[in-house]
Amino acid sequence: MIDHMGITVADFDRAKAFYDAALAPIGASLTYMVPPEYTGGVKVGGFGRDGKPSYWITEGKPPANHLHVAFTARSRAEVDAFYEAAMAAGGRDNGKPGLRPHYHPNYYGAFVFDPDGNNIEAVYHGEAGGAHP
Repeated sequence: MIDHMGITVADFDRAKAFYDAALAPIGASLTYMVPPEYTGGVKVGGFGRDGKPSYWITEGKPPANHLHVAFTARSRAEVDAFYEAAMAAGGRDNGKPGLRPHYHPNYYGAFVFDPDGNNIEAVYHGEAGGAHP
């Protein structure tokens, strides 16, 4: 349903380094930087898979309320690697990797606060997928 989304970050280079590290284990990377002539000099970059940016960061003043964003992982091992990479890149723990059966029996996720305080997650729904009740 969602094609792409964006967040505002206080320090683009710090956020870029964090997301470069945190998203690499789930197969995502910085796929596009918007040329500065189109942004008035503001740094804007998109992360994604297969060359399609779907998660954008823009340098500016982040809103006071923080976001929750969940990234799809393709295995439990990817969730674990996301968590370890995000923590090593300066993230703060908000829920170690593990099952969250209160969402559904195969919901396996990990939660980390990014440098701006956003709650980011990697989630794997198991081979059969899964859905919230």
